[in-house]
Amino acid sequence: MAARWWRRALRGLCGAALFLSQLSVLSGRAGSLMTTKLSQPQSTLAKSLTSTSTNAPYFKAFESTEIPPYVTNCPSNGLCSRLPPDCMTCNTNYSCIYGKTATFDCKVKPHVHCVDENNHEQENFTINMTCQFCWQLATSDYVCTNSTNCMTVSCPRQRYNATCTVRDHIHCLGNRVFPKMLYCNWTGGYKWSTALALSITLGGFGADRFYLGQWREGLGKLFSFGGLGIWTLIDVLLIGVGYVGPADGSLYI
Repeated sequence: MAARWWRRALRGLCGAALFLSQLSVLSGRAGSLMTTKLSQPQSTLAKSLTSTSTNAPYFKAFESTEIPPYVTNCPSNGLCSRLPPDCMTCNTNYSCIYGKTATFDCKVKPHVHCVDENNHEQENFTINMTCQFCWQLATSDYVCTNSTNCMTVSCPRQRYNATCTVRDHIHCLGNRVFPKMLYCNWTGGYKWSTALALSITLGGFGADRFYLGQWREGLGKLFSFGGLGIWTLIDVLLIGVGYVGPADGSLYI
């Protein structure tokens, strides 16, 4: 009886051990499957990140190869000191004296090629420039917009807002495009001296009015013989003081 009981107990222990071993094998396989499934999205994400990081330099390289618009105004392989101001970047010389010539350290902008006196390509160079701001330049060094509405003769002379741009070969400090108040000096080419001379000599025939573009008044003076001389004397006084001017409203030269 005891032997049978020991045999049954031994069989039960063996069965339990077999069950536990199978359970451990199954749990190990399930863990490996879960690890494989979880690792797949991570690997996909890693591939996407890798592809994005490898493409980023390509886009940067593409952007860097774009030619800026200022390059069209920069002569290739010319003297660096002769380049237009838009083709270079210069450091401000804080020790310069207003109105005096000073030396400024400059560097060419990207995609701009220039050489020195020995035909050697260079990037850093110096230029001599007058120490003054662009709006302090002489009127011949910049071009301003004209106002077609500023045509009236008045005292004091009227002013209008103009936008001025420095010429390409002129170097200066500050903005090269600046606003400025200019006097109204629009003219059609009529001379005050010519109008006055015609009024004195041939005013009785309306020559002065014809010269100024006032055809109706000129015909009136012509057929009335200068208003029997009275109109002629009046026009001499009016033109002499500048009250009568060109018909288009412009100023005398």
